[in-house]
Amino acid sequence: KEQVVYKIKEYFIDQLDREIGGFEAEFLIDFFAKEIGPFFYNQGLSDAHALFAEKAEEIGYLVQELEKPTD
Repeated sequence: KEQVVYKIKEYFIDQLDREIGGFEAEFLIDFFAKEIGPFFYNQGLSDAHALFAEKAEEIGYLVQELEKPTD
C-alpha cells in the first residue's frame, strides 16, 4: 500500500500540479477499492473463466486424438 500511496502522490504532483498527503492518498485508494474494485475483480473472474474454458476445450481435443480406431 505504501508504494501505491507514493505513486498517487507522485501522480498528483506530476499531472495535476497539486500536492496531497499520505492520508488523502490512502483515502483515495480506499475509495477506488470500494467503488471500482468489484468491477476489476469480476473482470478478472470472467477472464479466468474464459481462459479455463479455452484450455478445457484444448484438452478435449488432445484426448480425442488419443482415441484408437475400433475397426
